[in-house]
Amino acid sequence: MFPIIETERLILREITYEDASDLLRCFSNNHVTQYYGIDTFTTIEQAEKLIESFSKSFKEKRGIRWGIERKEAKGMIGTIGFNAWSPNHKRAEVGYEIHPDYWRKGYTKEAITEILSYGFDKMELNRIGAIVFIENVASNQLLTTIGFHNEGILKEYMYQHGKPHDTYVYAIFKDN
Repeated sequence: MFPIIETERLILREITYEDASDLLRCFSNNHVTQYYGIDTFTTIEQAEKLIESFSKSFKEKRGIRWGIERKEAKGMIGTIGFNAWSPNHKRAEVGYEIHPDYWRKGYTKEAITEILSYGFDKMELNRIGAIVFIENVASNQLLTTIGFHNEGILKEYMYQHGKPHDTYVYAIFKDN
């Protein structure tokens, strides 16, 4: 059963095929995909494939991805979750994106804070990591504000638009 998480202003829920147009709206925006490591979407089929990938990852216990929805309005404004989940090693990596219409309103911080608790308490993770493009100032600031530690640089770790990019690697631990 897919867990539903509520925060003060948000519902974090399973992403379904009914969310494809919201997902396309997000991933067809160049500002969203700029530091994501994927090309900007142009078709609804790309969004449907991503939904299928999220679902398969959850079923295979490799990750979990929630749709971010505001309590005050229907429709997904972004996604958040864990990739590279290794239950044996009690670790995963957090990933997220949110449509620019909802940037700088505290939604991402609210969602990430809640899923960190979920990861440590329910998934029994000890380490949660994050990989962030060095140029992604907002994400780098958010993670350090929440308590992630910058562990260094991964040289030419991600490709975007045919070019390699350096990334920071972050981590936060259960007993931080």
